[in-house]
Amino acid sequence: MALISFLAAAFCGTLAGMGLGGGSLLILYLTNIAGFDPASARGINLLFFLPAALISTLSHIRKGTLPIKKVMPAVWAGIAFAAVFSLLSGMLHIAVLQKLFGVLLLATGLKELFYRPRKDK
Repeated sequence: MALISFLAAAFCGTLAGMGLGGGSLLILYLTNIAGFDPASARGINLLFFLPAALISTLSHIRKGTLPIKKVMPAVWAGIAFAAVFSLLSGMLHIAVLQKLFGVLLLATGLKELFYRPRKDK
């Protein structure tokens, strides 16, 4: 089982490093294969995400592909909303959170399915 966990973490870390959402797959692995409860899987995912995000961010800064001044408003908003909703999530029933997450995934999938790039004039 340790080898499978290592391979799953390596694969998810690779995806996270490329900005492709390795954390979502990690949660699926942890809950469906490794047998963790959803709360523990979320905590493990956060611990997994923080160093991966830091390393990826530093790499993008070094390459000059991350315009820091333009990104900082989104960073501060993300920090504020993460703090508020992490407190709020502790007050909500898990079924409500699961439904909200399902709506988010559905909306994201529909957006991707029907997305059409703008044509420059």
